[in-house]
Amino acid sequence: MSLLRDVHHGLRIGRAEFRRSVRQQIHNNRRLLGLILAILFFGGSLLFMLPTAFILGRTVRTIDTLPYFAPATTVLPVGLLLLAILRTLERIGSSDTEDLLLTTVHPRAVVIGLVTAEVARMVAWFGVPLGALLVAFSLGLGAPTLPMTVSLLMVPLVCWTAVWGYAGGLVVLRVFRRLPTVRRVLKGVGVFAMVGLIVVSQFIGPLIIEEGQLIQDILEGIALSPLTDYVALVFIGTHLARTVTPGAIAVLCGLGVMIPVGLHIATLQASELWFTDVVSHGGTAKRRISTSKFTVPRPFAWRKSGRIAWGLLVRGVRNPGKFGHLVMIVFIIGPFGTTLAQSSHDALGLLVAGMGVGLGAYFSGATFGLNPLGDDRPQLPLLLLTPTNPQTILRGRMCASLAVGIPIAVSIPLGSILLGTAPMSAIVFATVGLGMCLTAALFSIGIGTVYPIYEKRKFWGTETVVPSTLVMIGYLVVVTGGTVIGLILTWYHLSNGIGSSPAIWVGSGIYLLITAGVSYGSYRYGQVRYERYTIDQQ
Repeated sequence: MSLLRDVHHGLRIGRAEFRRSVRQQIHNNRRLLGLILAILFFGGSLLFMLPTAFILGRTVRTIDTLPYFAPATTVLPVGLLLLAILRTLERIGSSDTEDLLLTTVHPRAVVIGLVTAEVARMVAWFGVPLGALLVAFSLGLGAPTLPMTVSLLMVPLVCWTAVWGYAGGLVVLRVFRRLPTVRRVLKGVGVFAMVGLIVVSQFIGPLIIEEGQLIQDILEGIALSPLTDYVALVFIGTHLARTVTPGAIAVLCGLGVMIPVGLHIATLQASELWFTDVVSHGGTAKRRISTSKFTVPRPFAWRKSGRIAWGLLVRGVRNPGKFGHLVMIVFIIGPFGTTLAQSSHDALGLLVAGMGVGLGAYFSGATFGLNPLGDDRPQLPLLLLTPTNPQTILRGRMCASLAVGIPIAVSIPLGSILLGTAPMSAIVFATVGLGMCLTAALFSIGIGTVYPIYEKRKFWGTETVVPSTLVMIGYLVVVTGGTVIGLILTWYHLSNGIGSSPAIWVGSGIYLLITAGVSYGSYRYGQVRYERYTIDQQ
């Protein structure tokens, strides 16, 4: 089949995939509401960034005065390449209609279609805000042709990173298929790497302010001058224009040559991935059968809810992808990194103890409680027919979450004694953490049944059901706010003892009543929802 025909079919496949993504987004009320909230949140930040871009365009006189221009031209293609690999692993390693497509068109057309659809999705998400910033910068610069030149020069770069990133992602998926152990290890490494990156990012701002010139000198050393000269071509026709160098022409020609080469390699890798099956070393597929009984350790074996909790924990360990939604807590505690680093030695212990209580409370509800109906979807026909009542099933979920959260809420405050926390304060914080873990577990059951999610999402080749983003945000807001208020009241009573003012004691009592009432009411609501659930509601 000719290349032109494959391109024609690929563009049609890309258009269909993109339109299907748009329909899934706008025809789902929950996703549409989440999209509106994201637009409102990030749109407000964009409004504050537009004047900054305009002022930067007004003040810049040469390319060299643009902050970190040379390092950014090197980081940009590397970042786009890594993004393409990640999106291949997460989403476009295959199509939902793969069997139909592969029996209709050439694999090269499918590759073109999937890559085109993903590029269109990325442009829809990031192109609009970046385009607005570019227009504001060009207006300040007095160069109305700048958006056009940027678009023309970015097309080859984006196409190169898309096809080579797709090829690289397919290679990684083939390795994961051959070596599933490597995939499991890399999942854990990837989670810890992302957590570390987010935490480290909290120190970048102060570091740039204090050591800005040193960091700029280091980054200038890794900049590649041919890439810098190529990106500088976007300023042709403005007073920032540079002389066209042979390096810039070489990069442009290199991109033109490497795009079809990358497309060919991606097609070969896709054919190997889509048309071959995994064969065991003995030549036949072997099925691993467990010969050991499902033994439940104490204290989980004492009650039926405990045995259910142990089953959930074992299933979670076997499929760690179920806990992907827990990473959201990093975006909440990440900003506290600078506070911890800059706090005095006397306050560091108490801050660590309070953070431990907050983490324990978060995990006590978020681990297994934010989507009970969606998590149980594969077993719901069986669960609804068993004599076990929903109250026992929900308590099993609470016990499983508490088994994760309580050790964190107790061990970190007690461990903060090594950082200077008074032993009595550490014990009080650990005791308060036990109560907060219980209230968070109760609250998660109710809010988790408000918007159950049944659809599985694919992440690094693993299909799993994750809670609704709105549920996660609501849970984070309520639990974080309640935990902070409780910790402040605890610290105040520790500092003043029984001599606290009556108003503080009354406020503490009201806080306890509201916390207990909301948590128990939420739990009762979740129990009623579970009892009234029918298969037709899926």
